Amino acid sequence: MLDRLLDAVRWGGSGALVVRGEPGVGKTALLDHMVVRASGMRVLRAAGVQSEMELAFAGLHQLCAPILESADRLPGHQRDALRTALGLSGGEAPNRFLVGLAALGLFAEAARERPLVCVVDDAQWLDRASALALGFAARRLGSESVAIVFGVREPDGTPELTGLPELAVAGLPHDEARALLSAALPGRVDEEVLDRIVAETQGNPLALLELPRGLTAAELAGGFGLPDAKGLTSRIEESYRQRLSTLPTETRRLLLVAAAEPLGEPMLVWRAAERLGIGVEAMTPATAAGLLQIAAQVRFRHPLVRSAVYRAASPKERRGAHRVLAAVTDPDVDPDRRAWHAAQATTGPDEDVATELERSAVRARARGGPAAAAAFLERSAELTQDPARRAERALAAAQAKHQAGAPDAARCLLSLAMAGPLDTLQRALADLLRAQIAFAVRRGGDAPPLLLNAAKQLEPLDARLARETHLDALSAAWFAGTCVREAAEAARAAPPAPGPPDAADLLLEGFATRFTDGYAAGAPRLKQALLAFRSPDLPGAVGLRWGWLACITARDLWDDEGWEVLATRYVELARDAGALTVLPLALSLRIVVHSFLGELSAAASLTHEVETISEATGNPVVPYGAVLLAAWQGREAEADEVMSAATRQLVQRGEGVGLSIAGWARALLANSLGRSQDALAAAEQAGDRPAGVGLAPWGVLVELIEAAARRGMVERATAALGQLSEATRASGTEWALGVEARSRALMSEDETAERLYGEAIDRLGRTRVRGELARTHLLYGEWLRRERRRRDAREQLRTAHEMFTTMGMEAFAERAARELQATGQRLSSRTAETSGEMTAQEAQIVRLVREGLSNSEVGARLFLSPRTVEWHLRRIFSKLQITSRKQLLR
Repeated sequence: MLDRLLDAVRWGGSGALVVRGEPGVGKTALLDHMVVRASGMRVLRAAGVQSEMELAFAGLHQLCAPILESADRLPGHQRDALRTALGLSGGEAPNRFLVGLAALGLFAEAARERPLVCVVDDAQWLDRASALALGFAARRLGSESVAIVFGVREPDGTPELTGLPELAVAGLPHDEARALLSAALPGRVDEEVLDRIVAETQGNPLALLELPRGLTAAELAGGFGLPDAKGLTSRIEESYRQRLSTLPTETRRLLLVAAAEPLGEPMLVWRAAERLGIGVEAMTPATAAGLLQIAAQVRFRHPLVRSAVYRAASPKERRGAHRVLAAVTDPDVDPDRRAWHAAQATTGPDEDVATELERSAVRARARGGPAAAAAFLERSAELTQDPARRAERALAAAQAKHQAGAPDAARCLLSLAMAGPLDTLQRALADLLRAQIAFAVRRGGDAPPLLLNAAKQLEPLDARLARETHLDALSAAWFAGTCVREAAEAARAAPPAPGPPDAADLLLEGFATRFTDGYAAGAPRLKQALLAFRSPDLPGAVGLRWGWLACITARDLWDDEGWEVLATRYVELARDAGALTVLPLALSLRIVVHSFLGELSAAASLTHEVETISEATGNPVVPYGAVLLAAWQGREAEADEVMSAATRQLVQRGEGVGLSIAGWARALLANSLGRSQDALAAAEQAGDRPAGVGLAPWGVLVELIEAAARRGMVERATAALGQLSEATRASGTEWALGVEARSRALMSEDETAERLYGEAIDRLGRTRVRGELARTHLLYGEWLRRERRRRDAREQLRTAHEMFTTMGMEAFAERAARELQATGQRLSSRTAETSGEMTAQEAQIVRLVREGLSNSEVGARLFLSPRTVEWHLRRIFSKLQITSRKQLLR
């Protein structure tokens, strides 16, 4: 498999592989074989080191350092993110996946000269930031002539590499294992003993070679595998420890220094050895025993040798090794590693070391390493004697753990912090963090009361933060579909913001009023909030944090123009910031906008991008946009699959508003198929859920009114229309009033119905909401046919059919076709425009190129390297029988 991967890379392909197996099974030997076979290629090597797991991007730096000169050719955002992550320049903390994209681009640039092979051994010990970045890059390889191969120890897990191709390395077959064991033994051994050793080791090559060295002749004669035998890894380490015990004291001390120093930097090890009075001659026994080599790099025979050396030492000896390493590490060049060594050398409270760790946490956070910042802060808290200071540092560590996506660890540190003497503000911040963790883990009913409690505590302490927390509480209540009114009343009673209200303040006031006094009362303030969010002076951080709420507010107010502007800006903000945790939500909102505007092809393209990000980050995304897109497309089998999967996910997460959206989508799909009974059932079920902000409530009412009217249930339709009218009249937009006119027409007769249909078409024709306009033509045509005005009906139905077909709304188009046939009209066969044989990704590249994006910009958008974009364009040109970007634009 490794040879085939190398051959593919030589011919311009790329690929990634994870070599998995237990310790000693031969992973490193296979990787060494690959390096030898990679003649004519550039090879980069790195290895995870257990003691460096808390240092953000340490593994990435180790791998990329030799090719950093190529970073100047990367797009600006990527270059800056990579340099900041590796500590080469200052700047805002980079998004970790932007760093991953930069790593991909760096590998692609380095491979322009000759194919590149990246080998990462012991990947289970990579720091999480490096593992995420390298896993991201490995998943996005295309046509760069790059191979990335990871060696991973089992059973240790490396979730950041999940989904990559794997090669599982097992033990040797029985006969080959016996042959290897026989070669390693000093003399003849009983056949049954050989078989027992082979069975005990399960053919593990390192165990077969190393374990017999720790056994006496008597033990070999008596058999292998005592009743108290430890696990294989422990037994191998024990065999190494027995070999260590025979070495001179000075050699063991040198080995311990090398084991405690993760960089593998020879000069650092020798400087430490010199301080300990250890001479160069101490190296000779270690080399003779095959345990350690010190040349251009310090390398142990096997990672288990490092473990055995470190564990064999006493705690006092380990602290001594770390102390001397801290002393010889340059505080200007590598202050964080120096602080970490100093922390490991300290037994009791030490405020100086704790302060240095705190500074290291600040630097780690600036490089985009919240996990590293959390580790530094956690150890800093452990070394702090003053109870108040210790609680403060534990709280900071808990916040960093939460940012790093480790909720369980964050809860433990939060408990430690809350056990200390926190002041009033700190206790309020602790409660806020507890609420944020609850909301992040499960967006159900647990978070709203916790956020509400935190907001009330913050009111006398920090009015601005209190109001932001109240808005968080309202949002969480909406998500869960619980205690919305309670959260709104608390928000209304909160102290006003210091100074003029900003965009978030206006949102808070508008929603608080809406959920206490009704939609009409809250609408004016919410309209002011939307104007504030559309202002060019809006700070990017505010838009990024609350943009999602502004988008659904625009939809809630039937403001189609503002909805599109805000959704577009929200996506741009998320892209510019590299905020891949926010971008899927922003894209989902944009997908819904595209769907209502009848731009289903563009919506489908973004759906593919959401899936790409979810795959790249490993974070599942609730597909709100995909659910509504599927409903508008009207492909029943596909839509049912998407909606069922989304519903299961929403139930698990406890997101009440999401279940309302899913119900709305089912009602819309059923109406498009002409199944009014199913539409009514879905709309009523969705309407039974507590009303929340945003997409679902009025959309559900629109579907319910149509379904009830078609079933002849006038009273049910009239009641829903009363609820709908409250919103449409308060909104006053052409979209709102057009939908209301259409809904009233469904329950009217004769001239009144005709006048209302005409009004609806006139109003909706002034908007960009093409889907609703086409539906109005369809409903009007159906009414005209029932009135036996076939000629007039055909005009409306042809218009509807043409619009639905062009937009790709297949079920609605089929419904319009059936109605046309009922009027005696024969349809010519016509299919919607398609992109030929292009894949979804190729079609997306075409759209982006047509927008004027360069290959680098397209690659950044789609998480591909520019070379992969070039490869796709060559395929696209071939399929379209063109030769240039200019022809593509035409």
